[in-house]
Amino acid sequence: MKKRIGLISFFVGLCLVLVSFTTVAETTKYKCMVQMTNYSGEAAYIVISLINPQGEYEKTLYVNGDDPEWYHSLEAWWKFYGRKRNNIDAITGATIAGGARAIQVIEIENSKIDAGYSLRFESSVEDQEYYTSDIEFPLTSENIKAKHEGKGFIRYIRMMPN
Repeated sequence: MKKRIGLISFFVGLCLVLVSFTTVAETTKYKCMVQMTNYSGEAAYIVISLINPQGEYEKTLYVNGDDPEWYHSLEAWWKFYGRKRNNIDAITGATIAGGARAIQVIEIENSKIDAGYSLRFESSVEDQEYYTSDIEFPLTSENIKAKHEGKGFIRYIRMMPN
């Protein structure tokens, strides 16, 4: 009986040690409003990505467009996502039509802010242009609250803590 209690105590202690070494990244949720330009044609696919300090994709934060058949049209992102094929079901929504706006919630690890990371908004419309960096800006405490103008199908985006 004493051996069993000792063994149980050992495993409970081991579990507590393992849990104490597990770090949970603190995150903040942000409302992100995307306002599109007035263009004609199909609705746009938009990908919001976290870009690391080396300029490489680190994480997909949101995808406007839930039909995987068209993801390849977002060429630069597809090279990153297409290899890994992470499950993005929880972070996808409808495409956005010309002149429309959409609001989605994205979650960003607090440690990525003011640490050399960027946010990139890519946009693509069927039979039209593809903009690798429709909007891209350094992820800083100040920039995350600012209005950012687009270069392609996105007129501007605005973010605020949720």
